[in-house]
Amino acid sequence: MSLLSGWLPSLAEAAAVDTKDAIVIERGRYSTTAGGCGDCHTPLKMGERGPEPDMSRMLSGHPQYLQMPAAPALPEGPWMVVSSATNTAWAGPWGTSFVANITPDPETGIGKWSADDFIYTIRSGRHLGRGRQILPPMPIPAIQNLTDEDLTAIYAYLMTILPIENHVPAPIAPGATASVGNWTVAGRLSPGRASRQHAPGGHGCRPGAAIPLPKFPIPSLGRAALDSSHTRKPQ
Repeated sequence: MSLLSGWLPSLAEAAAVDTKDAIVIERGRYSTTAGGCGDCHTPLKMGERGPEPDMSRMLSGHPQYLQMPAAPALPEGPWMVVSSATNTAWAGPWGTSFVANITPDPETGIGKWSADDFIYTIRSGRHLGRGRQILPPMPIPAIQNLTDEDLTAIYAYLMTILPIENHVPAPIAPGATASVGNWTVAGRLSPGRASRQHAPGGHGCRPGAAIPLPKFPIPSLGRAALDSSHTRKPQ
């Protein structure tokens, strides 16, 4: 009996910890979903009814294989921003930005981040709280209204989803260019200074040119963003 009396409380304490963790993770899952994180961080693909989230790449950001041509320049007027068909590459007065991989992959995602790193990034609006500025379309001003408890819960949830190895390109300053694979990518230029670089296959980067939505071979998984098949059990 003495052995059991020492063992049973330990099981109860472990169950209480697991329950508490589950509550925090569920809070993070809810916040991530309600906040629309997947609207940008999960790339779109073409489905039978039009663009839909590619859930095989859930929250992994701009696909590394999708090499973007130079961002088209917009004419004078009220239009300011252009985005890729995947909704993961954006260009505007800040240059060209690519939506981040927020899966727990240790090399290309946030797998090596601590909860404090995550919170400092949001609070400061800078990468890891001290690096480059977080660029649009990330709604930093809105997310900064969340409490530290909210952000900790989101971090806890993100650490339970499947890690996806996907290297997202660094942002490009206005007017600057960067080589990505065989393509030259440029930050958005001012009207009248559109880049004339061409992508493989003859797609010109003239002003206003549409970027065709890539046809991915992965079948549609619908909008079940929080299906249990896309999460992993906490270690």
